[in-house]
Parts: sequence; structure tokens; C-alpha cells
Amino acid sequence: MKVYTKTGDKGTTGLLGGTRVSKSDLRIESYGTVDELNSHMGMVRDQKVNKSIADELVQIQNTLFVIGSHLASDPKKSKVVIPDITNDSIEMLEGAIDRMDAELPEMRNFVLPGGHVSVSAGHIARCVCRRAERLAIALSQTDEVHENITKYLNRLSDYLFVLCRWMTKELKATEVPWKP
Repeated sequence: MKVYTKTGDKGTTGLLGGTRVSKSDLRIESYGTVDELNSHMGMVRDQKVNKSIADELVQIQNTLFVIGSHLASDPKKSKVVIPDITNDSIEMLEGAIDRMDAELPEMRNFVLPGGHVSVSAGHIARCVCRRAERLAIALSQTDEVHENITKYLNRLSDYLFVLCRWMTKELKATEVPWKP
């Protein structure tokens, strides 16, 4: 099988289920942003500071691939069986947030992204996650999107924020407070 099919040369692409849509369709933008997020998560996973949680990050990446598959499917036509995003997936993120947060000093104000390249990679992933969440919500206003997808993305952005604070602590980097 060749990588190129030439079927998208005129600006359309196929969803799972066979429906062809414009490459600028909100559904394409939505799952494309989840794919972008997954790539950023790979960068976060590759940071040495995250070696101890690499399996957790792989689990998140696998879940993002499932989310992308849901978003790439025509909900009315696709017969492809895709695993559900379960409450267990969301609870895994919540448990990880609680675990990391227990090791952190109380947050007294907003913090500026940065302090170390690893932390910056995490903040970029967090921002892309928020965009993916907004796009999934926008898509849900016109088409079917399982509610656990947006819940998962919302919780993942919280996870990434806490992960950035945790990495800052682990790396002994400086957490710079926002001073308006």
C-alpha cells in the first residue's frame, strides 16, 4: 500500500465510514489538533525528567489516538469499532493530578510558562490541548461527539498544568509568578 493516494489532491479527505469532506471541515481541524497534541505529548514523554512516568504518558498518547479515531469517524456511517473513552481514563488523569499535586507547594498565583525547556514543552502541549478541547466542543454543537472526549481533554489540560509544576520542582527550576 502506498502512502499517497492522490484522493485528497482537490482538498477533500475521507472520514472513517467513507464520507468525503473538505480538509478545512471542523471535524478535520478537530482530529488534526488532537494529532498535533499527541505529537507534543511525545515530546513531553521524551524529556528525561518524565522517565518515571513514561508509561503513564504512553497511556495518554494511546487515549489521544482513540479520541482522534472517534473524531475522524462519520458518526452516522462508520462501522469501525473504536474503543470508548471511559470514565476510568478520566479518573486515571485525576489520580495522577492528585499524586503530583500532593508533592507541590500551594499555588498562590498564576505562573508564567517556562523555566526549563522540558517545562516549556509541557506548557505548549497544554495550550494545544485547550485548543483541541475548544474544537471538540465546537464540533459537538453541530455533530455527534461523545461527552467523555471533551471531559478527557479538559482533564488532560489540568494534568499538563500540574505536570509542568511537578517538572519545575523535579528540575529545581524557578517557577515565575505572574505579576500583573
